[in-house]
Amino acid sequence: MTRPTPETLAHSARRARTAAEPASDADHAAAVRAAATPAVPGVRPPAPAQVSGAGSLVRSLEALGVDVVFGIPGGAILPAYDPLYDSTVRHILVRHEQGAGHAATGYAQATGKVGVCIATSGPGATNLVTPIADAYMDSVPVVAITGQVARPSIGTDAFQEADIQGITLPITKHNFLVQSADEIPRVLAEAFHLAATGRPGPVLVDIPKDVLQAATTFAWPPTLDLPGYRPTLHPHGKQIREAARLMTAARRPVLYVGGGVLKAGATEGLRRLAELTGIPVVTTLMALGAFPDSHPQHLGMPGMHGTVAAVYGLQKADLIVALGARFDDRVTGKLDSFAPDATVVHADIDPAEIGKNRHADVPIVGDARHVIDELISAVTAEQEAGRRADLADWWAQLDDLRKRYPLGYEEPADGTLSPQYVIKRLGEIAGPDAIYVAGVGQHQMWASQFISYEKPHTWLNSGGLGTMGYAVPAAMGAKVGRPDSVVWAVDGDGCFQMTNQELATCALEGIPVKIALINNGNLGMVRQWQTLFYGERYSNTDLGTHKHRIPDFVKLAEALGCVGLRCETAEDVDGTIAAAMEINDAPVVIDFVVGKDAMVWPMVAAGTSNDEIMFARGVRPVFDEDDV
Repeated sequence: MTRPTPETLAHSARRARTAAEPASDADHAAAVRAAATPAVPGVRPPAPAQVSGAGSLVRSLEALGVDVVFGIPGGAILPAYDPLYDSTVRHILVRHEQGAGHAATGYAQATGKVGVCIATSGPGATNLVTPIADAYMDSVPVVAITGQVARPSIGTDAFQEADIQGITLPITKHNFLVQSADEIPRVLAEAFHLAATGRPGPVLVDIPKDVLQAATTFAWPPTLDLPGYRPTLHPHGKQIREAARLMTAARRPVLYVGGGVLKAGATEGLRRLAELTGIPVVTTLMALGAFPDSHPQHLGMPGMHGTVAAVYGLQKADLIVALGARFDDRVTGKLDSFAPDATVVHADIDPAEIGKNRHADVPIVGDARHVIDELISAVTAEQEAGRRADLADWWAQLDDLRKRYPLGYEEPADGTLSPQYVIKRLGEIAGPDAIYVAGVGQHQMWASQFISYEKPHTWLNSGGLGTMGYAVPAAMGAKVGRPDSVVWAVDGDGCFQMTNQELATCALEGIPVKIALINNGNLGMVRQWQTLFYGERYSNTDLGTHKHRIPDFVKLAEALGCVGLRCETAEDVDGTIAAAMEINDAPVVIDFVVGKDAMVWPMVAAGTSNDEIMFARGVRPVFDEDDV
């Protein structure tokens, strides 16, 4: 194939403005706090200037320290694109607005900064609905800026009009319909502050075209007007002391860690707390990397496709300390049978989560970093007073389960390539410093199981919404935000066909992501459920990517400006991954042609109790009577 030349990829001036890789989890959290500050530290506020509303919008983005936005121009938002042409803000022209939204999410998840996407009115704005909902479910700080028809036309069913404020009301942390050009700096500053503080989330700013065209005076910094918005960061001391008392008295405690620990930059504190108490740790799908997979206290991921030890640990615990987790159905299984004997300490920055699904005996409202730091102090005081938990019997049970039911897989009987082997080798070759971005389905679960996550912010995925098509644009955003990191998207042939057009964006913009395409010829997870629960009646799950090689993913990759590779045997896996690792001047797609019958195990069937976890098809773990 002919790769794009350096000249066609020449964006050096703009590339220089991309964000640097955070040096640590603390730096990641600092990026979140900085993103929530209207004035950029160390930067002199710009002098008031007469500009259009569009000029005020772009200057506000610059003052907020935004280095990149993802978007597509259109009629209603077009006035904003004229001043953007001369701005220090890099604009990445995506091929679909959904790609812009997921790229903003991937950028935010990888850097800790607020991700920004832009779309025009009507269909442009509605194409952002899925990534906005995705960011909302996973608490990702994103600001979506949409154009709207002129104010006199609102409500008239004008061309490309949609009530995007009303549409996104249930899936945004807050949204704005700007009524005056004079409001733009304040609204933008408030949007960034809301997106990044407290429980992060997406904020939408809808701006009518006539507001963008109106004359105004740009002045910075604005005064925020958010009455009643005061997230509680520091927990109540009495609740912390009660939690510490329970932690030093429990016989079967578990630290249940969710994505909130990552968002709070609390991973170093989590490790200190775990080692201080000796309590086993489980990390949810959204929290992988918050606690090293290799740490001896880590039981793995809980839930539907979690490890037997992690599922058992929660189910039989007498104390669950939930940190930034939400007791979602994929973790709890049948809710009324979940952890029946456990006292629950639930710490979360969002008070609405506490008690929503499971009653909290000790509710703690606060930022996970402060909660963990104060728990360390309180537990230390308990231990100095001679109160220390004896967890020897508990660890003996858990270690026995880890030994008897380790994560593993069977090689396909038909000699086809094992997807688990591919993903395991990818993690071993690319290493713990790479960023792994997964789509949704079987490949997502295998990537969560067979890659070892040792560091925070190296695992990005769509957890709450389960959005097919997330991986490619999110990987693009992550690579833009952390250009010095190797970024691998682990995607399925179904997910990949939803948003692979963004690889053209990557090729033209000089964003060399790498795609490990797990091509099993089917909608894999749906097919697994058809195998297990629908009598092997495979209704509409064969994609034709095996039988007809439509599309031919290597040719498709090359058509999109990427390097296309194919691997069909275990002997070629290492060499193919190594070849992809050597290519850093263009995106790479590897078509891993794998067997269609591989399944994700362990598994708790939807709607059943975690007690019914299956280690493999037809194999249920055997627990001793004393364990139960």
